[in-house]
Amino acid sequence: MVSSRSVDPAELRAAVSAISPWLNGNAPDPARPELAAAVRLSLRTLAADAPGRSVEVRVPPFAAVQCVEGPRHTRGTPPNVVETDPRTWLELATGRVEWAAAVETGRVSASGSRADLSRWLPLLRI
Repeated sequence: MVSSRSVDPAELRAAVSAISPWLNGNAPDPARPELAAAVRLSLRTLAADAPGRSVEVRVPPFAAVQCVEGPRHTRGTPPNVVETDPRTWLELATGRVEWAAAVETGRVSASGSRADLSRWLPLLRI
């Protein structure tokens, strides 16, 4: 799990700006450390914006966080899970893709009654 300590908004913006040309389709794949930083910082931001432990958001291979108020799970697979790839997560976090469209097209797997993150997205616009 990624730490839920607060994220400096300037640090988040810089990390996401660094990979923004790739998200726009104007650049090759970013270096793994740049992509990891953008994913991890944005997930930590989500956890800070939606505190709680009822939903686990997974963006393999980089990070997972627990967020959203509600019943807390303590063992095994949580009842509310969101999983997606790094590109889709960052497109959601920056408002390039809408939550409903990503779920509908299968780019996001969301299970459980609390797994709708649309209320907290986008996290920033770049």
